[in-house]
Amino acid sequence: MARTIKPALSKSPLSRVLAVAGGVAVAAVFSLSGLGQAIVIDSHGNAGPSIDRRYAQVEATKVELPSQQIDARGHQDILRALVAEQGFAMRPFPKGKKGLTLVANGKLSPSGEGYVAAITEQGLSVKPGDRVVLSNIRIDKEKIVFDINGGPEHKHEFLRHIQIGVGGPNMTNPVVQDPDQEPIGSRITLSFSKYVPEVTPAQVKSLLAPLISFDMKTPVQAYTDTLPPKLKEAILNHRVMVGMNTDMVLFAMGQPETKSRETEGQMPFEEWIYGHPPQDVSFVRVNGNRVIRVEIAKLGQPLEVFTKDEVEGLMMTNGRPVLAEATRPGVQLGDVHRNPETQSADAPPSLRAPGETLPSDPPPGTLSTGSREGPMKPVIFPKDTTKDPARTVPAHPKPAAPTDDDDDDAAKPGAAKPADGSGTAMPASPADQPAAKPSDAGTPKTLLPAEK
Repeated sequence: MARTIKPALSKSPLSRVLAVAGGVAVAAVFSLSGLGQAIVIDSHGNAGPSIDRRYAQVEATKVELPSQQIDARGHQDILRALVAEQGFAMRPFPKGKKGLTLVANGKLSPSGEGYVAAITEQGLSVKPGDRVVLSNIRIDKEKIVFDINGGPEHKHEFLRHIQIGVGGPNMTNPVVQDPDQEPIGSRITLSFSKYVPEVTPAQVKSLLAPLISFDMKTPVQAYTDTLPPKLKEAILNHRVMVGMNTDMVLFAMGQPETKSRETEGQMPFEEWIYGHPPQDVSFVRVNGNRVIRVEIAKLGQPLEVFTKDEVEGLMMTNGRPVLAEATRPGVQLGDVHRNPETQSADAPPSLRAPGETLPSDPPPGTLSTGSREGPMKPVIFPKDTTKDPARTVPAHPKPAAPTDDDDDDAAKPGAAKPADGSGTAMPASPADQPAAKPSDAGTPKTLLPAEK
Protein backbone atom coordinates (compact mmCIF):
# COMPACT_ATOMS: atom_id res chain seq x y z
CA MET A 1 0.00 0.00 0.00
CA ALA A 2 1.36 3.40 -0.93
CA ARG A 3 1.53 6.04 1.76
CA THR A 4 2.08 9.76 1.42
CA ILE A 5 4.82 11.60 3.26
CA LYS A 6 5.00 15.39 3.36
CA PRO A 7 8.24 17.18 4.22
CA ALA A 8 8.38 19.18 7.43
CA LEU A 9 8.73 22.45 5.51
CA SER A 10 5.11 22.80 4.40
CA LYS A 11 5.22 26.52 3.60
CA SER A 12 7.99 26.20 1.06
CA PRO A 13 6.90 26.06 -2.59
CA LEU A 14 9.42 23.29 -3.07
CA SER A 15 7.45 21.07 -0.67
CA ARG A 16 6.35 17.99 -2.45
CA VAL A 17 4.77 14.66 -1.87
CA LEU A 18 7.12 11.73 -1.67
CA ALA A 19 5.52 8.33 -2.20
CA VAL A 20 6.86 5.11 -0.75
CA ALA A 21 5.46 2.02 -2.44
CA GLY A 22 6.35 -1.54 -1.52
CA GLY A 23 9.13 -0.44 0.84
CA VAL A 24 11.08 1.29 -1.94
CA ALA A 25 12.02 4.85 -1.14
CA VAL A 26 11.71 7.60 -3.71
CA ALA A 27 14.32 10.32 -3.45
CA ALA A 28 13.94 13.74 -5.04
CA VAL A 29 17.06 15.38 -6.36
CA PHE A 30 17.28 19.11 -6.93
CA SER A 31 20.15 20.71 -8.81
CA LEU A 32 21.13 24.34 -8.71
CA SER A 33 22.35 25.86 -11.95
CA GLY A 34 25.47 27.92 -11.54
CA LEU A 35 26.49 26.10 -8.35
CA GLY A 36 26.86 22.62 -9.76
CA GLN A 37 25.57 21.13 -6.50
CA ALA A 38 22.64 18.88 -5.59
CA ILE A 39 20.83 17.65 -2.50
CA VAL A 40 18.87 14.53 -1.71
CA ILE A 41 15.74 14.48 0.44
CA ASP A 42 15.43 11.08 2.08
CA SER A 43 11.88 9.81 2.48
CA HIS A 44 12.72 7.33 5.24
CA GLY A 45 12.29 10.01 7.89
CA ASN A 46 15.96 10.05 8.89
CA ALA A 47 17.00 12.88 11.14
CA GLY A 48 20.03 13.83 9.07
CA PRO A 49 19.47 13.37 5.34
CA SER A 50 22.37 13.48 2.95
CA ILE A 51 22.76 17.06 1.80
CA ASP A 52 25.39 19.35 0.35
CA ARG A 53 27.56 20.52 3.21
CA ARG A 54 27.20 24.15 2.12
CA TYR A 55 23.49 24.06 2.96
CA ALA A 56 23.71 21.91 6.08
CA GLN A 57 23.32 23.14 9.64
CA VAL A 58 26.26 25.15 11.00
CA GLU A 59 28.34 24.18 14.01
CA ALA A 60 27.41 26.39 16.94
CA THR A 61 29.99 28.90 18.14
CA LYS A 62 31.14 29.13 21.76
CA VAL A 63 31.53 32.82 22.53
CA GLU A 64 31.07 34.03 26.11
CA LEU A 65 28.43 36.74 26.09
CA PRO A 66 28.20 39.43 28.81
CA SER A 67 25.05 39.67 30.90
CA GLN A 68 24.68 43.48 30.58
CA GLN A 69 22.56 44.98 27.84
CA ILE A 70 24.31 47.03 25.19
CA ASP A 71 24.27 50.79 25.64
CA ALA A 72 24.72 53.75 23.29
CA ARG A 73 28.51 53.59 23.54
CA GLY A 74 28.44 49.94 22.49
CA HIS A 75 26.20 50.91 19.56
CA GLN A 76 28.74 53.41 18.33
CA ASP A 77 31.67 51.03 18.76
CA ILE A 78 30.01 48.37 16.63
CA LEU A 79 28.95 50.82 13.89
CA ARG A 80 32.35 52.50 13.83
CA ALA A 81 34.29 49.25 13.61
CA LEU A 82 32.09 47.08 11.38
CA VAL A 83 30.37 49.37 8.86
CA ALA A 84 32.16 48.96 5.50
CA GLU A 85 34.17 46.04 6.95
CA GLN A 86 35.13 43.42 4.36
CA GLY A 87 35.24 39.68 4.66
CA PHE A 88 34.79 36.46 2.72
CA ALA A 89 31.57 34.47 2.46
CA MET A 90 31.80 30.93 3.84
CA ARG A 91 28.44 29.89 2.37
CA PRO A 92 26.14 30.98 -0.46
CA PHE A 93 23.91 33.92 0.49
CA PRO A 94 20.39 34.27 -0.94
CA LYS A 95 18.86 37.52 -2.08
CA GLY A 96 15.73 38.93 -0.44
CA LYS A 97 14.73 40.80 2.69
CA LYS A 98 14.47 37.70 4.85
CA GLY A 99 17.98 36.42 4.21
CA LEU A 100 19.64 34.23 6.82
CA THR A 101 19.04 34.26 10.57
CA LEU A 102 21.85 33.06 12.86
CA VAL A 103 21.19 32.56 16.56
CA ALA A 104 24.10 33.62 18.73
CA ASN A 105 25.94 30.43 19.73
CA GLY A 106 23.09 28.55 18.07
CA LYS A 107 21.69 27.27 14.80
CA LEU A 108 21.16 28.77 11.37
CA SER A 109 17.74 29.32 9.86
CA PRO A 110 16.87 28.28 7.23
CA SER A 111 19.02 25.18 6.67
CA GLY A 112 18.78 22.11 4.52
CA GLU A 113 15.84 22.14 2.11
CA GLY A 114 14.72 25.58 3.28
CA TYR A 115 18.18 26.98 2.52
CA VAL A 116 18.05 25.64 -1.03
CA ALA A 117 14.47 26.86 -1.43
CA ALA A 118 15.48 30.41 -0.47
CA ILE A 119 18.26 30.48 -3.05
CA THR A 120 16.01 28.92 -5.69
CA GLU A 121 13.21 31.44 -5.12
CA GLN A 122 15.16 34.64 -4.45
CA GLY A 123 18.33 33.97 -6.42
CA LEU A 124 21.99 33.77 -5.46
CA SER A 125 23.61 36.92 -4.07
CA VAL A 126 27.05 35.73 -2.99
CA LYS A 127 28.95 32.55 -3.77
CA PRO A 128 31.24 30.86 -1.24
CA GLY A 129 34.66 32.52 -1.20
CA ASP A 130 33.44 35.84 -2.64
CA ARG A 131 34.42 39.10 -0.96
CA VAL A 132 31.53 40.77 0.90
CA VAL A 133 31.07 44.21 2.44
CA LEU A 134 28.93 45.06 5.48
CA SER A 135 27.24 48.07 3.88
CA ASN A 136 24.81 48.81 6.72
CA ILE A 137 24.22 47.68 10.31
CA ARG A 138 21.03 48.14 12.34
CA ILE A 139 20.83 47.23 16.04
CA ASP A 140 17.37 46.44 17.38
CA LYS A 141 16.26 45.22 20.79
CA GLU A 142 16.95 41.49 20.28
CA LYS A 143 18.93 41.37 17.04
CA ILE A 144 21.61 42.97 14.89
CA VAL A 145 20.82 43.20 11.17
CA PHE A 146 23.67 43.27 8.62
CA ASP A 147 23.10 44.32 5.00
CA ILE A 148 25.58 42.64 2.66
CA ASN A 149 26.77 44.26 -0.59
CA GLY A 150 24.19 47.08 -0.51
CA GLY A 151 21.41 45.03 1.04
CA PRO A 152 18.28 43.55 -0.51
CA GLU A 153 16.30 46.86 -0.58
CA HIS A 154 16.59 50.13 -2.43
CA LYS A 155 18.23 52.90 -0.44
CA HIS A 156 15.14 55.12 -0.74
CA GLU A 157 12.26 52.68 -0.89
CA PHE A 158 9.55 55.39 -0.57
CA LEU A 159 11.07 58.61 -1.94
CA ARG A 160 12.13 56.99 -5.19
CA HIS A 161 8.43 56.86 -6.21
CA ILE A 162 7.72 60.60 -5.59
CA GLN A 163 8.18 63.29 -8.25
CA ILE A 164 7.68 67.05 -7.89
CA GLY A 165 7.33 69.61 -10.71
CA VAL A 166 5.41 72.61 -12.13
CA GLY A 167 3.90 73.00 -15.57
CA GLY A 168 2.53 69.57 -16.41
CA PRO A 169 3.20 65.89 -16.01
CA ASN A 170 6.28 66.00 -18.22
CA MET A 171 7.94 68.71 -16.12
CA THR A 172 8.33 66.68 -12.92
CA ASN A 173 11.55 65.36 -11.47
CA PRO A 174 12.02 62.54 -8.92
CA VAL A 175 12.85 63.60 -5.41
CA VAL A 176 15.66 61.04 -5.19
CA GLN A 177 17.76 59.97 -8.16
CA ASP A 178 17.73 56.21 -7.64
CA PRO A 179 18.87 53.83 -10.37
CA ASP A 180 16.32 51.38 -11.69
CA GLN A 181 18.65 48.42 -11.17
CA GLU A 182 17.27 45.89 -8.73
CA PRO A 183 19.35 45.35 -5.56
CA ILE A 184 21.43 42.18 -5.51
CA GLY A 185 22.57 42.27 -1.89
CA SER A 186 21.71 39.94 0.96
CA ARG A 187 20.87 40.21 4.66
CA ILE A 188 22.07 38.42 7.80
CA THR A 189 20.28 38.69 11.13
CA LEU A 190 22.20 37.90 14.33
CA SER A 191 19.56 37.02 16.91
CA PHE A 192 19.86 36.98 20.73
CA SER A 193 17.54 35.54 23.39
CA LYS A 194 16.14 38.57 25.27
CA TYR A 195 18.27 41.58 24.36
CA VAL A 196 21.50 42.46 22.60
CA PRO A 197 24.27 42.08 25.19
CA GLU A 198 27.21 44.43 25.49
CA VAL A 199 29.32 42.66 22.86
CA THR A 200 32.48 44.05 21.31
CA PRO A 201 33.16 44.18 17.56
CA ALA A 202 35.58 41.25 17.93
CA GLN A 203 32.87 39.14 19.57
CA VAL A 204 30.43 40.01 16.81
CA LYS A 205 32.96 38.80 14.23
CA SER A 206 33.37 35.54 16.16
CA LEU A 207 29.60 35.02 16.23
CA LEU A 208 29.44 35.57 12.45
CA ALA A 209 32.36 33.19 11.77
CA PRO A 210 30.15 30.35 10.38
CA LEU A 211 28.94 32.71 7.64
CA ILE A 212 31.66 35.34 7.15
CA SER A 213 35.40 35.12 7.69
CA PHE A 214 37.09 38.44 8.53
CA ASP A 215 40.66 37.10 8.40
CA MET A 216 43.24 38.43 5.98
CA LYS A 217 43.26 35.98 3.10
CA THR A 218 43.97 35.75 -0.56
CA PRO A 219 41.02 34.91 -2.82
CA VAL A 220 42.33 31.34 -3.22
CA GLN A 221 42.62 30.86 0.54
CA ALA A 222 39.18 32.34 1.12
CA TYR A 223 37.60 30.00 -1.42
CA THR A 224 39.44 26.83 -0.36
CA ASP A 225 38.53 27.41 3.29
CA THR A 226 34.91 26.70 2.33
CA LEU A 227 35.78 23.26 0.89
CA PRO A 228 36.54 19.85 2.44
CA PRO A 229 40.22 19.22 3.33
CA LYS A 230 40.88 16.78 0.47
CA LEU A 231 39.41 19.13 -2.12
CA LYS A 232 41.25 22.09 -0.61
CA GLU A 233 44.55 20.21 -0.83
CA ALA A 234 43.94 19.34 -4.50
CA ILE A 235 43.31 23.00 -5.43
CA LEU A 236 46.36 24.27 -3.52
CA ASN A 237 48.47 21.61 -5.28
CA HIS A 238 47.09 22.74 -8.69
CA ARG A 239 45.45 19.39 -9.39
CA VAL A 240 42.11 19.04 -11.21
CA MET A 241 39.68 16.29 -10.16
CA VAL A 242 36.69 14.95 -12.06
CA GLY A 243 33.54 16.49 -10.62
CA MET A 244 34.99 19.95 -9.91
CA ASN A 245 33.09 23.00 -11.09
CA THR A 246 34.69 25.67 -13.22
CA ASP A 247 35.43 27.93 -10.22
CA MET A 248 37.50 25.18 -8.63
CA VAL A 249 39.39 24.61 -11.87
CA LEU A 250 40.15 28.33 -12.24
CA PHE A 251 41.42 28.56 -8.66
CA ALA A 252 43.54 25.44 -9.15
CA MET A 253 44.99 26.02 -12.65
CA GLY A 254 44.04 29.57 -13.64
CA GLN A 255 42.75 30.57 -17.03
CA PRO A 256 43.36 27.92 -19.72
CA GLU A 257 45.82 28.68 -22.47
CA THR A 258 43.52 27.24 -25.11
CA LYS A 259 39.80 26.45 -25.28
CA SER A 260 38.00 24.42 -27.91
CA ARG A 261 34.33 23.56 -28.25
CA GLU A 262 33.49 20.11 -29.55
CA THR A 263 30.62 17.62 -29.59
CA GLU A 264 30.72 13.94 -28.73
CA GLY A 265 27.55 12.24 -29.87
CA GLN A 266 24.78 14.57 -28.66
CA MET A 267 26.82 16.09 -25.80
CA PRO A 268 28.60 19.42 -26.33
CA PHE A 269 31.64 20.14 -24.19
CA GLU A 270 34.63 22.45 -23.86
CA GLU A 271 38.22 21.26 -23.80
CA TRP A 272 40.49 23.37 -21.57
CA ILE A 273 44.17 22.85 -22.35
CA TYR A 274 47.00 23.69 -19.95
CA GLY A 275 50.73 23.43 -20.66
CA HIS A 276 53.03 22.89 -23.64
CA PRO A 277 55.42 20.02 -24.48
CA PRO A 278 57.90 18.99 -23.19
CA GLN A 279 56.11 19.93 -19.96
CA ASP A 280 53.02 18.03 -18.86
CA VAL A 281 49.89 18.90 -20.84
CA SER A 282 46.47 18.66 -19.15
CA PHE A 283 43.21 18.35 -21.08
CA VAL A 284 40.20 19.25 -18.92
CA ARG A 285 36.81 18.43 -20.45
CA VAL A 286 33.98 20.60 -19.11
CA ASN A 287 30.27 19.96 -19.68
CA GLY A 288 28.11 22.81 -18.43
CA ASN A 289 29.72 23.78 -15.13
CA ARG A 290 31.35 20.47 -14.26
CA VAL A 291 34.51 18.56 -15.17
CA ILE A 292 33.66 15.18 -16.71
CA ARG A 293 37.09 14.02 -17.94
CA VAL A 294 40.75 14.80 -17.27
CA GLU A 295 43.65 13.67 -19.46
CA ILE A 296 47.30 14.22 -18.56
CA ALA A 297 49.98 13.74 -21.22
CA LYS A 298 53.53 13.31 -19.91
CA LEU A 299 56.57 13.09 -22.14
CA GLY A 300 57.57 9.48 -22.76
CA GLN A 301 54.70 8.03 -20.70
CA PRO A 302 51.24 6.65 -21.57
CA LEU A 303 48.29 9.01 -21.50
CA GLU A 304 46.58 9.17 -18.09
CA VAL A 305 42.77 9.36 -18.29
CA PHE A 306 40.47 10.07 -15.30
CA THR A 307 36.68 9.75 -15.64
CA LYS A 308 35.51 8.76 -12.13
CA ASP A 309 33.79 11.49 -10.12
CA GLU A 310 35.90 12.16 -6.99
CA VAL A 311 34.22 15.36 -5.80
CA GLU A 312 30.57 14.34 -5.55
CA GLY A 313 30.97 12.38 -2.31
CA LEU A 314 33.23 15.00 -0.71
CA MET A 315 30.59 17.71 -0.95
CA MET A 316 27.97 15.69 0.95
CA THR A 317 27.54 15.81 4.72
CA ASN A 318 27.92 12.04 5.13
CA GLY A 319 30.69 11.63 2.55
CA ARG A 320 28.54 9.50 0.22
CA PRO A 321 27.50 10.30 -3.35
CA VAL A 322 24.21 12.07 -4.08
CA LEU A 323 22.46 8.78 -4.88
CA ALA A 324 23.48 5.46 -3.39
CA GLU A 325 25.13 3.10 -5.81
CA ALA A 326 22.40 0.51 -5.22
CA THR A 327 19.70 2.89 -6.40
CA ARG A 328 21.63 4.12 -9.43
CA PRO A 329 22.21 1.17 -11.77
CA GLY A 330 25.08 1.49 -14.17
CA VAL A 331 24.17 1.69 -17.85
CA GLN A 332 26.69 0.89 -20.56
CA LEU A 333 26.15 2.22 -24.03
CA GLY A 334 26.88 -0.06 -26.95
CA ASP A 335 28.07 -3.66 -26.85
CA VAL A 336 29.41 -5.15 -23.65
CA HIS A 337 32.92 -6.49 -24.18
CA ARG A 338 34.03 -9.33 -21.90
CA ASN A 339 37.27 -11.21 -21.60
CA PRO A 340 36.40 -14.83 -22.46
CA GLU A 341 39.38 -16.07 -20.43
CA THR A 342 38.21 -14.58 -17.12
CA GLN A 343 34.58 -13.42 -17.53
CA SER A 344 31.55 -15.55 -18.30
CA ALA A 345 28.40 -14.44 -20.04
CA ASP A 346 25.24 -13.59 -18.14
CA ALA A 347 22.70 -16.30 -17.51
CA PRO A 348 19.92 -16.46 -20.10
CA PRO A 349 16.57 -14.94 -19.07
CA SER A 350 14.33 -17.29 -17.12
CA LEU A 351 10.98 -17.25 -15.31
CA ARG A 352 12.35 -19.33 -12.47
CA ALA A 353 12.98 -17.86 -9.06
CA PRO A 354 16.58 -17.93 -7.82
CA GLY A 355 17.38 -21.49 -6.70
CA GLU A 356 14.12 -22.97 -8.02
CA THR A 357 14.26 -26.48 -9.54
CA LEU A 358 11.83 -28.52 -11.63
CA PRO A 359 11.10 -32.28 -11.54
CA SER A 360 12.47 -32.59 -15.06
CA ASP A 361 15.86 -31.16 -14.10
CA PRO A 362 18.75 -33.66 -13.99
CA PRO A 363 20.16 -34.54 -10.58
CA PRO A 364 22.85 -32.20 -9.26
CA GLY A 365 26.33 -33.03 -10.47
CA THR A 366 25.22 -34.63 -13.77
CA LEU A 367 25.76 -33.13 -17.20
CA SER A 368 22.80 -32.46 -19.44
CA THR A 369 23.08 -31.07 -22.93
CA GLY A 370 19.45 -29.91 -22.94
CA SER A 371 19.69 -27.79 -19.79
CA ARG A 372 20.99 -24.26 -20.20
CA GLU A 373 20.18 -22.90 -16.74
CA GLY A 374 22.82 -21.05 -14.82
CA PRO A 375 25.69 -18.84 -15.96
CA MET A 376 27.76 -19.94 -18.88
CA LYS A 377 31.34 -20.96 -18.30
CA PRO A 378 34.23 -19.14 -19.95
CA VAL A 379 34.92 -20.27 -23.48
CA ILE A 380 37.78 -22.80 -23.78
CA PHE A 381 39.56 -22.54 -27.10
CA PRO A 382 41.74 -25.38 -28.53
CA LYS A 383 45.44 -25.06 -28.00
CA ASP A 384 47.31 -23.34 -30.79
CA THR A 385 49.89 -25.80 -32.20
CA THR A 386 50.99 -23.80 -35.19
CA LYS A 387 54.22 -22.75 -33.45
CA ASP A 388 55.10 -26.24 -32.13
CA PRO A 389 58.15 -28.03 -33.76
CA ALA A 390 57.22 -30.21 -36.78
CA ARG A 391 57.12 -34.02 -36.37
CA THR A 392 59.73 -35.88 -38.48
CA VAL A 393 60.05 -39.59 -39.35
CA PRO A 394 63.60 -41.02 -39.68
CA ALA A 395 64.50 -42.42 -43.09
CA HIS A 396 66.21 -45.57 -41.63
CA PRO A 397 64.35 -46.55 -38.49
CA LYS A 398 66.00 -48.88 -36.03
CA PRO A 399 64.71 -52.50 -35.82
CA ALA A 400 62.04 -53.01 -33.25
CA ALA A 401 62.82 -54.93 -30.08
CA PRO A 402 61.67 -58.59 -29.96
CA THR A 403 58.30 -59.31 -28.43
CA ASP A 404 56.67 -62.38 -26.94
CA ASP A 405 54.84 -63.12 -30.19
CA ASP A 406 58.13 -63.31 -32.05
CA ASP A 407 59.44 -65.87 -29.56
CA ASP A 408 56.38 -68.06 -30.08
CA ASP A 409 56.78 -67.97 -33.85
CA ALA A 410 60.40 -69.00 -33.56
CA ALA A 411 59.45 -72.05 -31.50
CA LYS A 412 57.12 -73.45 -34.17
CA PRO A 413 58.37 -76.27 -36.46
CA GLY A 414 59.49 -75.14 -39.81
CA ALA A 415 60.82 -71.85 -38.57
CA ALA A 416 64.55 -71.61 -38.99
CA LYS A 417 66.69 -69.66 -36.57
CA PRO A 418 68.97 -67.08 -38.01
CA ALA A 419 72.62 -68.02 -38.27
CA ASP A 420 73.77 -64.82 -36.58
CA GLY A 421 71.84 -65.68 -33.40
CA SER A 422 69.34 -62.85 -33.76
CA GLY A 423 65.75 -63.38 -32.72
CA THR A 424 64.31 -62.80 -36.20
CA ALA A 425 62.79 -65.96 -37.71
CA MET A 426 63.87 -66.92 -41.26
CA PRO A 427 61.76 -68.96 -43.69
CA ALA A 428 62.55 -72.74 -43.82
CA SER A 429 64.45 -74.31 -46.74
CA PRO A 430 62.70 -76.61 -49.26
CA ALA A 431 64.52 -79.68 -47.85
CA ASP A 432 63.12 -79.00 -44.41
CA GLN A 433 59.59 -78.58 -45.69
CA PRO A 434 57.27 -81.68 -45.67
CA ALA A 435 56.80 -83.54 -48.96
CA ALA A 436 53.81 -82.53 -51.03
CA LYS A 437 51.07 -85.06 -51.68
CA PRO A 438 50.80 -86.45 -55.24
CA SER A 439 48.29 -84.56 -57.25
CA ASP A 440 45.58 -85.99 -59.45
CA ALA A 441 46.74 -84.13 -62.54
CA GLY A 442 46.20 -87.13 -64.87
CA THR A 443 42.64 -87.81 -63.82
CA PRO A 444 40.05 -85.80 -65.72
CA LYS A 445 37.92 -83.69 -63.45
CA THR A 446 34.23 -83.32 -63.91
CA LEU A 447 32.89 -79.85 -63.37
CA LEU A 448 29.64 -79.44 -61.61
CA PRO A 449 27.02 -76.93 -62.85
CA ALA A 450 27.82 -74.54 -60.02
CA GLU A 451 31.52 -74.56 -60.94
CA LYS A 452 31.03 -73.79 -64.58
